[in-house]
Amino acid sequence: MSKQPVIFTQNISESIDEILSRYSYDKLFVLTDRNTFKFAFPLLENSKLCSNAEQIIIEADDTHKNLEALTSVWKILSDKHATRRSFMINLGGGMVTDLGGFAASTFKRGIRYINIPTTLLGAVDAAVGGKTGINFNGLKNEIGVFNPAESVLISTVFFKTLSREHLLSGYAEMLKHGLISTPDTYNKLLTLDFSDLDLDKLLGLLEESVKVKEHIVEADPFEKNIRKSLNLGHTVGHAFESLSHERKSPIQHGYAVAWGLICELLLSHMHLGFPVERIRQLSTFIADNYGAFPITCEDYDSLYEKMTHDKKNESDSVNFTLLKDVGIVEINQTATKEEICTAFDLYRDLFHL
Repeated sequence: MSKQPVIFTQNISESIDEILSRYSYDKLFVLTDRNTFKFAFPLLENSKLCSNAEQIIIEADDTHKNLEALTSVWKILSDKHATRRSFMINLGGGMVTDLGGFAASTFKRGIRYINIPTTLLGAVDAAVGGKTGINFNGLKNEIGVFNPAESVLISTVFFKTLSREHLLSGYAEMLKHGLISTPDTYNKLLTLDFSDLDLDKLLGLLEESVKVKEHIVEADPFEKNIRKSLNLGHTVGHAFESLSHERKSPIQHGYAVAWGLICELLLSHMHLGFPVERIRQLSTFIADNYGAFPITCEDYDSLYEKMTHDKKNESDSVNFTLLKDVGIVEINQTATKEEICTAFDLYRDLFHL
Protein backbone atom coordinates (compact mmCIF):
# COMPACT_ATOMS: atom_id res chain seq x y z
CA MET A 1 0.00 0.00 0.00
CA SER A 2 1.48 3.34 -1.05
CA LYS A 3 2.27 6.11 1.44
CA GLN A 4 -0.61 8.54 1.80
CA PRO A 5 0.44 12.21 1.70
CA VAL A 6 -1.13 14.28 4.49
CA ILE A 7 -1.15 18.00 3.74
CA PHE A 8 -1.92 20.68 6.34
CA THR A 9 -3.09 23.81 4.58
CA GLN A 10 -4.56 27.22 5.34
CA ASN A 11 -5.81 27.65 1.75
CA ILE A 12 -7.99 24.65 1.04
CA SER A 13 -9.21 25.72 -2.43
CA GLU A 14 -5.72 26.43 -3.71
CA SER A 15 -4.43 23.12 -2.33
CA ILE A 16 -7.26 21.12 -3.91
CA ASP A 17 -6.66 22.68 -7.31
CA GLU A 18 -2.92 22.08 -7.02
CA ILE A 19 -3.45 18.39 -6.24
CA LEU A 20 -6.14 17.81 -8.86
CA SER A 21 -3.98 19.46 -11.52
CA ARG A 22 -1.54 16.56 -11.18
CA TYR A 23 -4.13 14.08 -12.47
CA SER A 24 -5.89 13.41 -15.72
CA TYR A 25 -9.55 12.55 -15.11
CA ASP A 26 -12.77 12.67 -17.11
CA LYS A 27 -15.25 13.52 -14.31
CA LEU A 28 -14.91 14.93 -10.81
CA PHE A 29 -17.35 14.04 -8.02
CA VAL A 30 -17.65 15.60 -4.56
CA LEU A 31 -19.27 13.46 -1.85
CA THR A 32 -20.72 15.25 1.18
CA ASP A 33 -23.41 14.61 3.73
CA ARG A 34 -26.24 17.13 4.10
CA ASN A 35 -24.45 19.01 6.85
CA THR A 36 -21.07 19.28 5.13
CA PHE A 37 -22.75 20.27 1.86
CA LYS A 38 -24.38 23.17 3.70
CA PHE A 39 -21.51 24.28 5.93
CA ALA A 40 -18.26 22.95 4.44
CA PHE A 41 -18.69 22.88 0.67
CA PRO A 42 -19.15 26.69 0.44
CA LEU A 43 -15.61 27.00 1.84
CA LEU A 44 -14.37 25.51 -1.46
CA GLU A 45 -15.97 28.28 -3.51
CA ASN A 46 -12.59 29.56 -4.71
CA SER A 47 -11.63 26.17 -6.17
CA LYS A 48 -11.82 26.47 -9.95
CA LEU A 49 -11.73 22.72 -10.46
CA CYS A 50 -14.47 21.93 -7.92
CA SER A 51 -16.90 24.47 -9.40
CA ASN A 52 -17.99 22.02 -12.12
CA ALA A 53 -17.90 18.86 -10.02
CA GLU A 54 -20.88 16.51 -9.79
CA GLN A 55 -22.45 16.56 -6.31
CA ILE A 56 -23.28 13.41 -4.35
CA ILE A 57 -25.09 14.15 -1.08
CA ILE A 58 -25.92 11.50 1.53
CA GLU A 59 -27.66 11.69 4.89
CA ALA A 60 -25.54 12.71 7.89
CA ASP A 61 -24.31 10.76 10.96
CA ASP A 62 -22.96 7.27 11.48
CA THR A 63 -26.37 5.59 11.40
CA HIS A 64 -26.30 6.17 7.63
CA LYS A 65 -22.88 4.58 7.09
CA ASN A 66 -24.65 1.58 5.65
CA LEU A 67 -25.27 -0.48 2.55
CA GLU A 68 -28.23 1.65 1.48
CA ALA A 69 -26.16 4.85 1.42
CA LEU A 70 -23.28 3.06 -0.27
CA THR A 71 -25.61 1.78 -2.97
CA SER A 72 -26.96 5.28 -3.54
CA VAL A 73 -23.41 6.56 -4.15
CA TRP A 74 -22.67 3.74 -6.58
CA LYS A 75 -25.92 4.47 -8.41
CA ILE A 76 -25.15 8.16 -8.86
CA LEU A 77 -21.65 7.34 -10.09
CA SER A 78 -23.16 4.91 -12.58
CA ASP A 79 -26.00 7.22 -13.66
CA LYS A 80 -23.53 10.09 -14.18
CA HIS A 81 -21.33 7.80 -16.32
CA ALA A 82 -18.30 7.73 -14.05
CA THR A 83 -15.43 5.67 -15.42
CA ARG A 84 -12.23 4.24 -13.98
CA ARG A 85 -10.63 7.57 -14.95
CA SER A 86 -13.03 9.53 -12.76
CA PHE A 87 -11.98 11.15 -9.47
CA MET A 88 -13.82 11.66 -6.17
CA ILE A 89 -13.39 14.08 -3.27
CA ASN A 90 -14.78 12.97 0.10
CA LEU A 91 -15.59 16.12 2.06
CA GLY A 92 -16.84 15.37 5.56
CA GLY A 93 -16.26 13.58 8.83
CA GLY A 94 -15.24 9.97 9.33
CA MET A 95 -18.58 8.64 8.13
CA VAL A 96 -18.14 10.37 4.73
CA THR A 97 -14.47 9.44 4.28
CA ASP A 98 -15.08 5.81 5.35
CA LEU A 99 -18.08 5.30 3.09
CA GLY A 100 -16.75 7.46 0.25
CA GLY A 101 -13.40 5.71 0.29
CA PHE A 102 -15.12 2.34 0.10
CA ALA A 103 -17.44 3.49 -2.70
CA ALA A 104 -14.48 4.81 -4.71
CA SER A 105 -12.38 1.72 -4.00
CA THR A 106 -15.04 -0.65 -5.30
CA PHE A 107 -16.74 1.24 -8.15
CA LYS A 108 -15.43 -0.24 -11.41
CA ARG A 109 -12.78 -1.95 -9.24
CA GLY A 110 -11.51 1.38 -8.02
CA ILE A 111 -11.35 5.07 -8.85
CA ARG A 112 -8.95 7.57 -7.31
CA TYR A 113 -10.06 9.78 -4.43
CA ILE A 114 -8.86 12.31 -1.88
CA ASN A 115 -10.15 12.92 1.64
CA ILE A 116 -10.84 16.33 3.12
CA PRO A 117 -11.86 15.73 6.75
CA THR A 118 -14.10 18.42 8.21
CA THR A 119 -13.98 17.14 11.80
CA LEU A 120 -11.12 16.68 14.23
CA LEU A 121 -12.05 13.00 14.53
CA GLY A 122 -11.92 12.55 10.77
CA ALA A 123 -8.58 14.33 10.53
CA VAL A 124 -6.83 12.35 13.23
CA ASP A 125 -8.42 8.97 12.54
CA ALA A 126 -10.74 7.98 9.72
CA ALA A 127 -9.32 10.03 6.84
CA VAL A 128 -5.72 8.88 7.40
CA GLY A 129 -4.44 5.35 6.97
CA GLY A 130 -6.40 3.83 4.10
CA LYS A 131 -9.16 2.07 6.02
CA THR A 132 -12.55 2.31 4.30
CA GLY A 133 -15.89 0.67 5.01
CA ILE A 134 -19.45 0.66 6.24
CA ASN A 135 -21.38 -0.69 9.20
CA PHE A 136 -23.32 -3.89 8.57
CA ASN A 137 -25.63 -6.18 10.53
CA GLY A 138 -25.49 -3.86 13.53
CA LEU A 139 -21.68 -3.98 13.70
CA LYS A 140 -19.17 -1.16 13.22
CA ASN A 141 -17.06 -1.20 10.05
CA GLU A 142 -17.95 -4.80 9.33
CA ILE A 143 -17.42 -4.50 5.55
CA GLY A 144 -14.54 -2.62 3.95
CA VAL A 145 -11.13 -2.61 2.27
CA PHE A 146 -7.69 -1.12 2.76
CA ASN A 147 -7.13 1.50 0.07
CA PRO A 148 -5.48 4.86 0.81
CA ALA A 149 -6.62 8.17 -0.64
CA GLU A 150 -4.31 9.85 -3.11
CA SER A 151 -3.93 12.64 -0.53
CA VAL A 152 -5.51 13.86 2.70
CA LEU A 153 -6.01 17.61 3.03
CA ILE A 154 -6.38 18.90 6.59
CA SER A 155 -7.42 22.51 6.97
CA THR A 156 -8.01 24.47 10.16
CA VAL A 157 -10.82 26.40 8.49
CA PHE A 158 -13.25 23.55 9.16
CA PHE A 159 -12.37 23.04 12.83
CA LYS A 160 -13.17 26.59 13.87
CA THR A 161 -16.90 25.88 13.56
CA LEU A 162 -16.90 22.56 15.45
CA SER A 163 -18.85 22.14 18.67
CA ARG A 164 -17.08 21.21 21.89
CA GLU A 165 -18.65 17.74 21.61
CA HIS A 166 -17.20 17.15 18.15
CA LEU A 167 -13.79 18.44 19.18
CA LEU A 168 -13.78 16.10 22.17
CA SER A 169 -14.77 13.19 19.96
CA GLY A 170 -11.67 13.68 17.86
CA TYR A 171 -9.52 14.35 20.88
CA ALA A 172 -10.15 10.85 22.23
CA GLU A 173 -8.26 9.41 19.26
CA MET A 174 -5.43 11.84 20.00
CA LEU A 175 -5.33 10.56 23.58
CA LYS A 176 -5.03 7.05 22.18
CA HIS A 177 -2.13 8.11 19.94
CA GLY A 178 -0.46 9.67 22.98
CA LEU A 179 -0.84 6.48 25.01
CA ILE A 180 0.87 4.38 22.33
CA SER A 181 3.66 6.87 21.58
CA THR A 182 5.69 8.61 24.32
CA PRO A 183 5.04 9.91 27.84
CA ASP A 184 5.95 13.42 26.67
CA THR A 185 3.34 13.40 23.88
CA TYR A 186 0.73 11.86 26.17
CA ASN A 187 1.32 14.26 29.08
CA LYS A 188 0.98 17.30 26.78
CA LEU A 189 -2.46 16.06 25.72
CA LEU A 190 -3.66 16.02 29.32
CA THR A 191 -2.83 19.72 29.73
CA LEU A 192 -5.34 20.98 27.13
CA ASP A 193 -8.16 22.90 28.81
CA PHE A 194 -11.45 22.51 26.93
CA SER A 195 -13.13 25.14 29.10
CA ASP A 196 -10.78 27.74 27.62
CA LEU A 197 -9.65 26.10 24.41
CA ASP A 198 -6.43 27.28 22.75
CA LEU A 199 -7.07 26.30 19.12
CA ASP A 200 -3.47 26.93 18.07
CA LYS A 201 -2.26 24.55 20.78
CA LEU A 202 -4.86 21.99 19.69
CA LEU A 203 -3.71 22.16 16.09
CA GLY A 204 -0.07 21.69 17.11
CA LEU A 205 -1.06 18.60 19.08
CA LEU A 206 -3.08 17.39 16.07
CA GLU A 207 -0.10 17.54 13.72
CA GLU A 208 1.95 15.55 16.22
CA SER A 209 -0.88 13.03 16.60
CA VAL A 210 -1.27 12.53 12.84
CA LYS A 211 2.47 11.86 12.60
CA VAL A 212 2.10 9.07 15.18
CA LYS A 213 -0.53 7.38 13.04
CA GLU A 214 1.37 7.96 9.78
CA HIS A 215 4.48 6.33 11.21
CA ILE A 216 2.55 3.27 12.37
CA VAL A 217 0.57 2.89 9.13
CA GLU A 218 3.72 3.18 7.03
CA ALA A 219 5.37 0.44 9.09
CA ASP A 220 2.34 -1.90 8.93
CA PRO A 221 -0.19 -0.85 6.25
CA PHE A 222 -2.39 -3.95 6.41
CA GLU A 223 -2.64 -4.31 10.20
CA LYS A 224 -0.60 -7.49 10.56
CA ASN A 225 1.47 -6.26 13.47
CA ILE A 226 2.13 -2.88 15.11
CA ARG A 227 -0.82 -1.15 13.40
CA LYS A 228 -2.99 -3.16 15.77
CA SER A 229 -1.81 -0.71 18.44
CA LEU A 230 -4.23 1.80 16.87
CA ASN A 231 -7.07 -0.42 18.08
CA LEU A 232 -6.45 0.51 21.70
CA GLY A 233 -9.81 1.44 23.24
CA HIS A 234 -11.76 0.30 20.20
CA THR A 235 -12.73 -3.27 21.10
CA VAL A 236 -14.75 -2.06 24.08
CA GLY A 237 -15.48 1.30 22.45
CA HIS A 238 -17.17 -0.24 19.42
CA ALA A 239 -19.28 -2.40 21.75
CA PHE A 240 -20.36 0.71 23.67
CA GLU A 241 -21.17 2.41 20.39
CA SER A 242 -23.23 -0.50 19.11
CA LEU A 243 -25.14 -0.69 22.40
CA SER A 244 -25.91 3.04 22.17
CA HIS A 245 -27.44 2.50 18.73
CA GLU A 246 -29.57 -0.33 20.09
CA ARG A 247 -30.77 2.04 22.79
CA LYS A 248 -31.75 4.54 20.04
CA SER A 249 -29.43 7.06 21.69
CA PRO A 250 -26.24 7.04 19.58
CA ILE A 251 -23.03 8.32 21.13
CA GLN A 252 -20.13 9.97 19.33
CA HIS A 253 -17.46 7.51 18.20
CA GLY A 254 -14.74 9.37 20.06
CA TYR A 255 -16.72 9.34 23.28
CA ALA A 256 -17.07 5.56 22.97
CA VAL A 257 -13.30 5.28 22.44
CA ALA A 258 -12.60 7.48 25.48
CA TRP A 259 -14.62 5.18 27.73
CA GLY A 260 -13.20 2.12 25.95
CA LEU A 261 -9.68 3.34 26.72
CA ILE A 262 -10.40 3.23 30.44
CA CYS A 263 -11.78 -0.32 30.28
CA GLU A 264 -8.84 -1.55 28.23
CA LEU A 265 -6.31 0.16 30.48
CA LEU A 266 -7.96 -1.65 33.37
CA LEU A 267 -7.41 -4.91 31.47
CA SER A 268 -3.84 -3.72 30.85
CA HIS A 269 -3.36 -3.36 34.60
CA MET A 270 -4.74 -6.87 35.23
CA HIS A 271 -2.54 -8.50 32.57
CA LEU A 272 0.57 -6.32 32.31
CA GLY A 273 0.68 -4.11 35.39
CA PHE A 274 -0.19 -0.81 33.70
CA PRO A 275 0.14 1.84 36.45
CA VAL A 276 -3.02 2.48 38.44
CA GLU A 277 -2.13 6.15 38.90
CA ARG A 278 -2.16 6.70 35.15
CA ILE A 279 -5.62 5.12 34.97
CA ARG A 280 -6.89 7.42 37.73
CA GLN A 281 -5.37 10.45 35.99
CA LEU A 282 -6.97 9.64 32.64
CA SER A 283 -10.29 8.70 34.27
CA THR A 284 -10.44 12.13 35.88
CA PHE A 285 -9.72 13.87 32.56
CA ILE A 286 -12.36 11.80 30.77
CA ALA A 287 -14.97 12.15 33.51
CA ASP A 288 -14.48 15.92 33.56
CA ASN A 289 -14.76 16.28 29.78
CA TYR A 290 -16.77 13.32 28.50
CA GLY A 291 -18.90 12.23 31.43
CA ALA A 292 -19.62 8.48 31.49
CA PHE A 293 -21.41 5.91 29.39
CA PRO A 294 -24.02 4.32 31.68
CA ILE A 295 -23.93 0.54 31.91
CA THR A 296 -25.17 -1.99 34.44
CA CYS A 297 -24.32 -5.62 35.00
CA GLU A 298 -27.36 -6.45 32.86
CA ASP A 299 -25.49 -5.02 29.84
CA TYR A 300 -22.39 -7.19 30.25
CA ASP A 301 -23.56 -10.19 28.20
CA SER A 302 -24.66 -7.98 25.32
CA LEU A 303 -21.40 -6.02 25.35
CA TYR A 304 -19.33 -9.19 25.48
CA GLU A 305 -21.27 -10.72 22.59
CA LYS A 306 -20.60 -7.60 20.51
CA MET A 307 -16.89 -7.83 21.25
CA THR A 308 -16.78 -11.41 19.99
CA HIS A 309 -17.65 -10.06 16.53
CA ASP A 310 -14.64 -7.73 16.46
CA LYS A 311 -12.55 -8.15 13.29
CA LYS A 312 -9.32 -8.49 15.30
CA ASN A 313 -10.46 -11.71 16.93
CA GLU A 314 -9.07 -15.11 16.13
CA SER A 315 -10.84 -18.33 17.05
CA ASP A 316 -13.24 -17.78 19.95
CA SER A 317 -11.14 -15.36 22.01
CA VAL A 318 -11.51 -11.56 22.22
CA ASN A 319 -8.35 -9.82 21.04
CA PHE A 320 -7.06 -6.62 22.62
CA THR A 321 -4.18 -4.20 22.32
CA LEU A 322 -2.93 -3.61 25.86
CA LEU A 323 -0.17 -1.51 27.45
CA LYS A 324 2.50 -2.16 30.06
CA ASP A 325 2.92 1.61 30.32
CA VAL A 326 2.63 4.62 28.04
CA GLY A 327 4.41 3.72 24.79
CA ILE A 328 4.95 0.07 25.74
CA VAL A 329 2.43 -1.79 23.60
CA GLU A 330 1.50 -5.47 23.63
CA ILE A 331 -0.68 -6.57 20.71
CA ASN A 332 -2.68 -9.80 20.35
CA GLN A 333 -3.62 -9.99 24.01
CA THR A 334 -6.72 -11.93 25.03
CA ALA A 335 -9.00 -11.65 28.04
CA THR A 336 -11.64 -13.96 29.45
CA LYS A 337 -15.26 -12.98 29.80
CA GLU A 338 -14.78 -12.89 33.57
CA GLU A 339 -11.86 -10.45 33.25
CA ILE A 340 -13.81 -8.24 30.86
CA CYS A 341 -16.75 -8.14 33.25
CA THR A 342 -14.37 -7.24 36.10
CA ALA A 343 -13.08 -4.36 33.97
CA PHE A 344 -16.69 -3.19 33.52
CA ASP A 345 -17.17 -3.34 37.30
CA LEU A 346 -14.06 -1.25 37.88
CA TYR A 347 -15.08 1.21 35.16
CA ARG A 348 -18.44 1.71 36.89
CA ASP A 349 -16.65 2.27 40.19
CA LEU A 350 -14.31 4.87 38.67
CA PHE A 351 -17.21 6.76 37.12
CA HIS A 352 -19.56 6.24 40.09
CA LEU A 353 -22.20 4.41 38.01
